[in-house]
Amino acid sequence: MDQQTSRNADGAVEPFPADSVPWDSYQQGSRFGLSYQQLGAFGGAQHVGVSREVLAPGKQSCPLHYHMQEEEHLLILDGELTLLLGEQRYRMQVGDYVCFPAGQQVGHALFNHSAAPCRYLIIGERNPNEVVVYPESGRVGVRSLGQGFDGKATMDYWDGQAGSQD
Repeated sequence: MDQQTSRNADGAVEPFPADSVPWDSYQQGSRFGLSYQQLGAFGGAQHVGVSREVLAPGKQSCPLHYHMQEEEHLLILDGELTLLLGEQRYRMQVGDYVCFPAGQQVGHALFNHSAAPCRYLIIGERNPNEVVVYPESGRVGVRSLGQGFDGKATMDYWDGQAGSQD
């Protein structure tokens, strides 16, 4: 549980303003980058992750991937982006929603094709035994081991991703 989560006299987690949750971010090469708030973790969630994320223009959120055990949900709050779903591309805007069911072996990622930041809410399970497949690089991430594999050797998270090293 996050140290900043407040509890009432009964020990229940109290409501908090989402704007009080600190922002984190990452940038990997010229292709990938994202700012996010881990609302669920801040509120003490152990089984469901809830994040508010901001994707800058011209950035992709993460490598194309799919989950073997976890389900994810995405709701666009502000702006627009392109959902990369296997070979298909879908423009999404405010109010659009999509679910990525566990075991759906079609990679997904988000790309901001617009000139303005896109804000969205992403909700997903936090399975400690999750396995994530990255079709572009051939990497398979095994959360319980904290490692990624390509069938021959362990791989770094960004290995094999075009645009992640410049």
